[in-house]
Amino acid sequence: MTFNKALLSLVLLGSMAACSTMQGGVAGPAKFTDGVLTGNNGMTLYTFDKDAVGKSACNGPCATNWPPLLAMEGATASGDYSIIARDDGKKQWALKGKPLYFWAKDQKPGDKTGDGFLNNSWHIVKL
Repeated sequence: MTFNKALLSLVLLGSMAACSTMQGGVAGPAKFTDGVLTGNNGMTLYTFDKDAVGKSACNGPCATNWPPLLAMEGATASGDYSIIARDDGKKQWALKGKPLYFWAKDQKPGDKTGDGFLNNSWHIVKL
């Protein structure tokens, strides 16, 4: 490969990485798919209006319906992502301080059936 082709390849790779960052905004335990934040399993992620920044208000039966996006042991947060401690001692991912959840009634990737649930207090995370 000539120097010019190598340089062009590096410039193109850098541009693609920059576009990827602009689309998703953050790198971490989730990604934006079609403008909606999803877990690595492709399922839609939600936030809850009753949560305080850095604190989940969804515990017990609530967490059965709205399973938290759990952080594995040893996971480290970066960028807009943080890890919060739940009441049950487990660790949960948060985006900009807002805990992230799945909705148990979403059946397949792309489902967004929890958006607006419970007097519009649950929301999908949009780009």
